Amino acid sequence: MNSLILPTYFPSISHFAVIAQSDKIVFEMEDNFQKQTNRNRTYIYSPNGIQLLNIPVKHSKEAHQKTRDVLIENEFDWQKQHFKSLEAAYRSSPFFEFFEDEIAPIFEKKHTFLMDLNFEVLDIVTKCLRIKFEFGKTTEYFPETPDFADFRYLANGKKDTNTFEKYTQVFDDKHGFINNLSVLDLLFNEGKFAMDYLKTQKLDLK
Repeated sequence: MNSLILPTYFPSISHFAVIAQSDKIVFEMEDNFQKQTNRNRTYIYSPNGIQLLNIPVKHSKEAHQKTRDVLIENEFDWQKQHFKSLEAAYRSSPFFEFFEDEIAPIFEKKHTFLMDLNFEVLDIVTKCLRIKFEFGKTTEYFPETPDFADFRYLANGKKDTNTFEKYTQVFDDKHGFINNLSVLDLLFNEGKFAMDYLKTQKLDLK
């Protein structure tokens, strides 16, 4: 299938299931930025349960700002905070140390635009998963996409109701299985088996 998705920060498992199961991916570049979505946030499994990692962005005076124009607020070291949270969550996972050197540079480089950071994240994670996929980028916004499966809704976690098969998580003995976290949760827990998992999960097309 050909699929349309939004670039997000360390995307959810549902996002990567779409990538793994698609013949071609097109990334939406012309949408308006919406607050409290996964465009600038991701969820991990911390020792205390689900944890939100949020990228601070500079607020625009414009009523409708394109996501591609959103600037990251780098006044405080959110990157250091995010990496420390990942270490606390996954240091004891089977594959954290295996992928650590590939993931760490994201938290050392300063990006100006949120979109640039999200695409670098995608590049690194797809390499970790050994996914080779063809993708394009939109040049205008279309509400309807008859030629593509429209998975843009996945960027809004509240609308993403996909339920996936259980796999072993670091703290599942404390809090049980937590569904559809950041793809990092799957990567650090399942390693080379993550891609097989992504290819077999059922997705809701809305």
